[in-house]
Amino acid sequence: MSSQVLRFEDWTAPVPAVEREVVEALPQSPQELPPVLFVPGIGHGAWAFAEHWLAHTASRGFAAYAVSHRAEGSLRAYVHDVVQVAASLPRQAVLVGHGAGALLVSHALTRYPARAAVLAAPVPPGWSALGAALRANPFGTLPALFGAAPRLSRRQLFGADLAEAEAYRGRLVRTPARIYRQVLFAKPAAAPVGAPPTLVVGSPDDRVVPRSALDRAAARYGGAPLLFPGMSHDLMLDTKWQEPIDAILDWLDKELATT
Repeated sequence: MSSQVLRFEDWTAPVPAVEREVVEALPQSPQELPPVLFVPGIGHGAWAFAEHWLAHTASRGFAAYAVSHRAEGSLRAYVHDVVQVAASLPRQAVLVGHGAGALLVSHALTRYPARAAVLAAPVPPGWSALGAALRANPFGTLPALFGAAPRLSRRQLFGADLAEAEAYRGRLVRTPARIYRQVLFAKPAAAPVGAPPTLVVGSPDDRVVPRSALDRAAARYGGAPLLFPGMSHDLMLDTKWQEPIDAILDWLDKELATT
């Protein structure tokens, strides 16, 4: 039902075409492995994966890509871009979404038959995410209740030991408040096309996504979350960034071997 509505909207009110920023890292020796497409959360761009995860993924033999969000648009436009970039890749892709990017991936999966999917620190739609944000950063989150964009704090995104935290925070893109409202009131995605294997990863110490949200997200796909204690919300920029991406790629290797 949901995918049919989306297609009808795309036909009657097509998403405007834009030039998308896609960053890539390719393995030295091409292999018959699916490409991996990374989708950032709100305020982040492809650069967040280009710091560590893209090159590391390529070193494991996977062609790695990351897409940035268009400057103006909506969640529907963001999902459209994920589907279009994935469809342009040479093989059936693995989709990896972080934060609100995981919400985009869950909706993209209703339209794109991914080889597999990973939801990293997935921001849940609805009031549970807002409640967690209010507890961690009340003054930065309160504006969201009045139609403004929230202001995420350093401690919400990054670990205390991350020397580059301020530099990374300076690279965050200001996102229109309407995008945050759309995340807040987004409906859960319909069932994925083709039922791809889906992994949920996160940290029980995340100050953006509560542990209960990780459990619910994983249960929806028939599993339990893979947890990394002591890590921040931005797993891909954390000082221990290698642990989750290696775990993701190990899981993917096993899934590919079994199928």
